[in-house]
Amino acid sequence: MPRIAMLVWNEFRNDARVLKEAQTLQANGYHVTVFALHTPGITCRKEVLADGIRVVRVARSLRWRPATAGSGGLAAPLPAKPSLTMRRIFSRLWVHAGLMVRVALHRAAVVHAHDVNTLPTAWLAARSSGARLVYDAHEISTSREGYARFRKWVACIETTLMPRADGTITTTDTRARFFARAYGIARPLVLQNRPRLSASPSTQRIRNELGLQQPWPIVLYQGGLQQGRGLERLLRVAATLPGAYFVLIGGGRLTQPLMRLSEELGLAQRVHFIPTVSLADLPSYTASADIGVQPIENTCLNHFSTDSNKLFEYVIAGLPVVATDFPEIRKVVSTCAIGLLVPAGSDHALRLQLKRLIDDPSLRQQLACNAKNAALQLNWELQESKLVTLYQRVLAGKTEVRP
Repeated sequence: MPRIAMLVWNEFRNDARVLKEAQTLQANGYHVTVFALHTPGITCRKEVLADGIRVVRVARSLRWRPATAGSGGLAAPLPAKPSLTMRRIFSRLWVHAGLMVRVALHRAAVVHAHDVNTLPTAWLAARSSGARLVYDAHEISTSREGYARFRKWVACIETTLMPRADGTITTTDTRARFFARAYGIARPLVLQNRPRLSASPSTQRIRNELGLQQPWPIVLYQGGLQQGRGLERLLRVAATLPGAYFVLIGGGRLTQPLMRLSEELGLAQRVHFIPTVSLADLPSYTASADIGVQPIENTCLNHFSTDSNKLFEYVIAGLPVVATDFPEIRKVVSTCAIGLLVPAGSDHALRLQLKRLIDDPSLRQQLACNAKNAALQLNWELQESKLVTLYQRVLAGKTEVRP
């Protein structure tokens, strides 16, 4: 079986997209190993998943030992007390070097880089081992929330290496057009962040776990609690909609600030936070809500061009949605008639559309039925053959045609 080496800059515990791609390739005769980051006490250095996918993890940081007289090892040639910045840079480079060496020694037929922070490492590993290179751009990282300091570096990396990849992938049509224009490459293959099709009967999981007593509908947000997702706006709107519960599932930098804001707004009884749950458990949580919400803000091109995991997860679970009116989101919501759209940044519009669904059970039921029907088309199984075809082309040595 041809070996595939996938690189991710995370622990590979809840990366749904990478897992689905690895499963698809493994099921089609490839031998997939995912190279990820290791955190002692949380992850295993090596493991084999149920479907045969292997995972190899490299420590995500270098333990610093100040140099002492006569000491050996990594710390010896370095200053005894380097600056914090220098330690971080050296530690990051050390981890990338460890990943590169392990991937190169793996002798894969294809090295598959997931996102720009693994692309240089994957390219070096591919060049040193004679492997093909596939680049999977999950985001537009030159215009991404929190990436302003790295924009020039990202542009330099992608400008240099993306045209050298044997195959490229991204997540939406808008992003594919952007990459093709920005780097003069053939339009990348679009693989949306769709879940696998699964039975999602309505459950009471959220109500039971949180002990919710009122028969109010549950408005659910699931995903990263990060800047630019419209979550502060969502809580302010929640304060004006007393007939509903609001539940946020996930974690991130905004977790504590959002909890404090909830308390300040007097929402402790109606707004609840559930930490990140496993991929296996997430569908049952989603299916126990009544409305899915995606109030993402127009802070960058990456947001404007997204459709996101959560939107498709709401669809698979049969939830009506209230979401920001961005092009890719509009394609799904309007075409399939599964929810209501709101202009970016409008508290008034978000409140109005949420109130419509909260107050109208029959409308919720109609849109939920549409979502169930849409799930038959918007699932991973109906697009995974494209990934297999891409790999066949890459391994056959066929080049992409430039636009």
